[in-house]
Amino acid sequence: MGDLAARACGASAVRVLLANPRGFCAGVDRAVDILEKVLARFGAPVYSRHEIVHNRTVVEDLRCRGVVFVDDLDEVPPGAVVVLSAHGVSSAVQQEAVQRGFKVFDATCPLVTKVHRQVRQLGRVGWECLLIGHAGHPEVEGTMGQYEAACGDVGGIYLVETLAAARTVRVADPKRLGYVTQTTLSVTETRDILAELRRRFPAIEGPRRDDICYATQNRQDAVRRLAARCDVVLVVGSRNSSNSNRLRELAEAEGARAWLLDSAEELRTEWLAGTETVGVTAGASAPESLVQEVVAALGSAEPEEMLGEPEQIVFPVPVELR
Repeated sequence: MGDLAARACGASAVRVLLANPRGFCAGVDRAVDILEKVLARFGAPVYSRHEIVHNRTVVEDLRCRGVVFVDDLDEVPPGAVVVLSAHGVSSAVQQEAVQRGFKVFDATCPLVTKVHRQVRQLGRVGWECLLIGHAGHPEVEGTMGQYEAACGDVGGIYLVETLAAARTVRVADPKRLGYVTQTTLSVTETRDILAELRRRFPAIEGPRRDDICYATQNRQDAVRRLAARCDVVLVVGSRNSSNSNRLRELAEAEGARAWLLDSAEELRTEWLAGTETVGVTAGASAPESLVQEVVAALGSAEPEEMLGEPEQIVFPVPVELR
């Protein structure tokens, strides 16, 4: 790959800085570990409702090993083994999987599960809920479904995607109102939206800390440091990965030229024109092996590891898989 990399990058190897932390977070590690352990114990096929994590390479590797990814439980045959993805699902999907007799393993990230608990509590006491997130994202769909299950009506939860939406969203009772956030959003963007919601609804209540997860925060802080030292930032991650897209956007906002790429095969010569130092990071669902392939494609034998926030959190797999 080294000779190919030199040709791809135009000439001499560039200096490479690696963000820290980067790549897999504890929730993704747990989800992939659960699916691999289920596959080893029960054998193929194992069914996963939605992609276990948003990374093309991870999903394709698991598919080749016998995992079948489905969008609906109607696609799953009777008696099958089913894993629920790291992004979480609605209560209705959880109940359907059990009622249909599947052997079910829940790989939902524990931090997403925390948001689900908060939403169910709001629904049970009859409070409305503002969910800050992106329409169509599996985590958002699952979270809204948790509210519906708690109170029997999804009408009391409202999705707020942008600052403009925060300025116009209407609620029935501003004194009985709470909020939660999708875990993989931009910290800066979410802070602005929350400030506007608190201005409009002074009594709004939320979690003691924003629901944006520690890994998202740490990777965003790391990409800021990276962008300050590089003209170009490469974010390893898939296009359907919310947190990877946020990293690319943040690098651009900090003044760097930034691109999102699934693998080293997508690296383009023109991205690196006139560049001496390239920063590389990875979204929380991208494995380190892909980062190292990109580093090799850049022709760097000794990339510089930047200092960053140590991550020692580990989420255990279900007891029956240990």
